[in-house]
Amino acid sequence: MNSLEDIASQLLQDNELVLVGHAIPDGDCIGSMLGMACALRALGKKVEMILENPVPVIYHYLPHWEDIKEPHKVESSGFTAVWLDCSDQCRVDQSVREALQGAAKVINIDHHLGNSLFGDYNFVDTEAAASAEIVYRLLKKMSLAITAEVANCLYVGIIMDTGRFLNSNTTSLTMEIAADLLRSGASVELARNHLFESKPLQEVMLLRFALQHLHLSENGQVAWMCISLAEAQQADALDYHPEGIINYARMISGVEVGLLFREVAPGQVKVGFRSRGRIDVASLARGLGGGGHRLAAGASINGSLEEAVAQVLAVVKDVC
Repeated sequence: MNSLEDIASQLLQDNELVLVGHAIPDGDCIGSMLGMACALRALGKKVEMILENPVPVIYHYLPHWEDIKEPHKVESSGFTAVWLDCSDQCRVDQSVREALQGAAKVINIDHHLGNSLFGDYNFVDTEAAASAEIVYRLLKKMSLAITAEVANCLYVGIIMDTGRFLNSNTTSLTMEIAADLLRSGASVELARNHLFESKPLQEVMLLRFALQHLHLSENGQVAWMCISLAEAQQADALDYHPEGIINYARMISGVEVGLLFREVAPGQVKVGFRSRGRIDVASLARGLGGGGHRLAAGASINGSLEEAVAQVLAVVKDVC
């Protein structure tokens, strides 16, 4: 582990950087990348951003989202690769790892438990509510201005990873940082309108299919929903990865763990885990080759939708 001062010193020295986030990017991943890119570009640095999956439409109001590239478009070498919100290098696919082979240095900034400290420089704070919270602190260490553009990006990362400040990872420091982001120009109205009150039709269609396949365990402590590949195709949502649908399973009274199974390709199922608090779903996901946080995690299962459901429920029901 390095100090935040170590990371700040390295970023101030390096003039060519590539920022990378995890597969199926969420608000914290995207907000952290965009916020850091805006701040570093203001110093005149060359900053590229890469993701293997498209930026979800709800984040298209954030500045410079369209600058995020597909991995194969990185052609330079000798740059510094900055990994954001990734617990290990397996959070991206082979195309991303190949694109970063030309990196002269790797910086790893994250807040997940179990981070493998894969960078040449590592700063992992598992007490931070979001990676965006760490980026904010890092920019302060670098004495960089928190502009309205930077503030809007980092604010999104924090509100999405804290569940609008309702999850137990929300701390007094989180609220203090959010307050400063608002003073710096972050817009509550923009965030509310784009993130929570302007749902794409694809998400509503996926929710309809998920609720049609809602199941409850015999003891009422586990709820799960399923979306098949055919249903995702029917909703025109093969490349759409909504963050909120799974919460409909967790919000049922008496449920400790909510699950969403989504078939993303023949023989491949993405599984989302949400905990009400008693169960550490990150440990469950890690046992299945995934990872995440105590209250929110994910994994990818090889097999049919039915096989994935059976495999995951066998693990979850052991603890519920």
